[in-house]
Amino acid sequence: MSEDVQGWLTPRAVAAEAGVSQEFDLSQCVREPIHLLGGVQSYGALIAARWDDAVVDTVSRNAAEVLGRAAEELLGRPVTELIGGEQWALARESAEAVTDSVAAAPQEGPASSGVLPLTLDGEDGEGQHGSRLFDVTVHRNGDLLVLEFEPRAEGGPFVFQNFYPRVRRALQKLQGATDVTECCAAAVREIRTLTGYDRVVAYRFDGRDGPGQVIAEDRSEGREPWLDLWFPASDIPPQARRLYARNWIRVIGDVDDRTAGLVPELRADTGEPLDLSASVLRTVSGYHLEYLRNIGVASSMSVSLLHEGELWGLIACHGDEPRRLSPEVRAACEFFGIALSLQLAAVAGREEADELAGNRRALATLLARLTSGAPDDLMRPGSGLVGLLDADGAVLLRGTETLTAGAPLPDALSGLLARLARDGAVGEVWSSDRLPEALGLEPDEAEAEGIPAGLLLLPFNRDGDLLAWWRREQPAPREWAADPSRPVRTGPGGERLTPRGSAAVYRATVRGRSAPWSPAQRVVAGELWREVSGLLTRQVVALEARNTELARTNEDLDSFAHAAAHDLKEPLRGISNAAAFIVEDAGTVLDATSLRRLTTVRRLAERMDGLLDSLLHFSRLGQVGLEREALSVDEVLDDALVVAGGRLAEQGVTLVRPAALPRLRADRERLREVLENLLVNAAKYAADEGAGERRVWVEAVRTAVPGQAREEGGGAGADGGTVTALVVRDNGIGIPAGQQADVLQLFRRLHRRDERGGGSGVGLAVVKRIVERHGGRLWLESPAAAPDADCGGGPGTAVWFTLEEPPEARP
Repeated sequence: MSEDVQGWLTPRAVAAEAGVSQEFDLSQCVREPIHLLGGVQSYGALIAARWDDAVVDTVSRNAAEVLGRAAEELLGRPVTELIGGEQWALARESAEAVTDSVAAAPQEGPASSGVLPLTLDGEDGEGQHGSRLFDVTVHRNGDLLVLEFEPRAEGGPFVFQNFYPRVRRALQKLQGATDVTECCAAAVREIRTLTGYDRVVAYRFDGRDGPGQVIAEDRSEGREPWLDLWFPASDIPPQARRLYARNWIRVIGDVDDRTAGLVPELRADTGEPLDLSASVLRTVSGYHLEYLRNIGVASSMSVSLLHEGELWGLIACHGDEPRRLSPEVRAACEFFGIALSLQLAAVAGREEADELAGNRRALATLLARLTSGAPDDLMRPGSGLVGLLDADGAVLLRGTETLTAGAPLPDALSGLLARLARDGAVGEVWSSDRLPEALGLEPDEAEAEGIPAGLLLLPFNRDGDLLAWWRREQPAPREWAADPSRPVRTGPGGERLTPRGSAAVYRATVRGRSAPWSPAQRVVAGELWREVSGLLTRQVVALEARNTELARTNEDLDSFAHAAAHDLKEPLRGISNAAAFIVEDAGTVLDATSLRRLTTVRRLAERMDGLLDSLLHFSRLGQVGLEREALSVDEVLDDALVVAGGRLAEQGVTLVRPAALPRLRADRERLREVLENLLVNAAKYAADEGAGERRVWVEAVRTAVPGQAREEGGGAGADGGTVTALVVRDNGIGIPAGQQADVLQLFRRLHRRDERGGGSGVGLAVVKRIVERHGGRLWLESPAAAPDADCGGGPGTAVWFTLEEPPEARP
């Protein structure tokens, strides 16, 4: 046994098969038009005659040896001169009975042909006169009827009653098989019994263009075993696979046969040789013949195994000696191949149905656990979502939320999921068990980037909402009949795809793959999508209803606050005026206590009047429209300093503007009000005397918004996940973290009314409402380190807020 080799099989590794030899160009083998090789196997002869007038269009050069008439004599003459009008009519009738002809469906599944016995009178190739019996295979090829003549084998006529019992027994054994491997094992035994070949194997492909594995074998004594060995994809190139998908059976009688060419070599209407895709006598590629010679095969037969119109595998037969099969035996093998394909489909369908039933039971249990009816419940521990598809982890993307279950979400997967969801069809399952290969990555590259090997996802909409499962890589060791990275080796017949077999086993590990997603898993994932989509739809409807009700409530509250503030001011002014009149008219006769009480009534009325003014202003902010425009924040700050500058000067607070402020899109008057309030607050809550120089900074900073998740590549900015925020920061007394939410509420102050310059406690609530009306966010930070190390002062407060940037201002 050769030494072990380690590696992996990827498209790049398969492509590497094409460059391993200077003498042998594997790419030329892949490109070879094997259906246009222009010849037939010499034990039979071919004639192609025009369908309408029976004139011979193409004939094989060995016509004289096989049919007793030279090719030149037949070409351009009616074929009825050779076979007679009655047999020509029978040939046409046989071809018409074939419903799936090459002409009718050239790309839709296997081609079919008819077989009939024909008798020719005259002299054969050895000068003997008399009648000769031929088995003639006929098929329609466009405007031609192709007739392939094979001399009837010795041994008497074919008796169906003698042959049928063997086929029936073989089919009965096949029907008793319970799984794919057992089906194939029964098939190779029966086909070897029917044909007498020395080795018969069942060969299953790993994907449409992948390598193949021997999953069943029956061989004569002394032959080395091939069971479980893998064969490189280059052994059966793509054009050969296409022909296998169109022809149920392919027989090579003798690898050393001399090919009989066609006359003419090129057809006048196409400029190419006659298309022999459906021919049973079609000659064989020289590459394939040398391949067979190098592995010691003298004759072969291949029976195609199809599933849903695709080539699933082959029954491959090898003989130590040349072997011709009669059309009846070939027909039996073809029939057996069709029956095996159907049985394999039935077994696969039964296994899929059993798996699907189990998955649906698990899905029903999972859905029953959704206590709140919300899709978020799917992601809680113990929900069963990950186990439903035997995955390592799952993720639900919905809006700005990312919810995971099972293993942690790989870092590289978030952006990839969003891209795949945008490209995929809504509600359609997308899956791959070879994700690195689909992305054009080697397994090591994918592992370094944190990309899993398997992924199955379901897009809910075009906004990036999706549900996905992923699986880790599962390296799979394989035993190869040849080094998969070097399939071309020097063999007895030359440098042609050798050696093969257990004596040349190479061990290699396939990487970059996960366990495959089964059809049943894809089905149950689609059913879960429909359930979750219904939940999401109901949630959206309920949310819209709640938002509508909330908007109506807010509107009512604003209207109430506006009306209350407006209507209460009139009696309040009456109370204040009445108290003033009493003091003026009866001040000399009232005692000191009464005067003090009347003064208190006036002061409280004035305070109430101020609160009502603030409430009226706050309510108007929810009703008055915003006049947005692209503006310079520096200019708005200058306007705000007209009012706030005096307060800053009174408190000895210095304004610092480290850099030019950006242009933003906002309502000019409302933004000025925000800045005025924040600057006045900075003046009110400046550091106490003796604590150092008092300062307030106004600047723009690229930063992340606390507690807000954003999709990669969203409108967060060029550096992904950040926005431009304005910050007004001071080195004053600061706000304790536990009280920062309180100061943003209406009429809430952290000090007594007569401390820190007084006030109604409305300023920051107004600022918050204006920012949110602009679609922005506001948050506080304290303590905030002052930008200058030697600035002194207290812990300070930083008020951050965001506004919309005009497109031309974004970085």
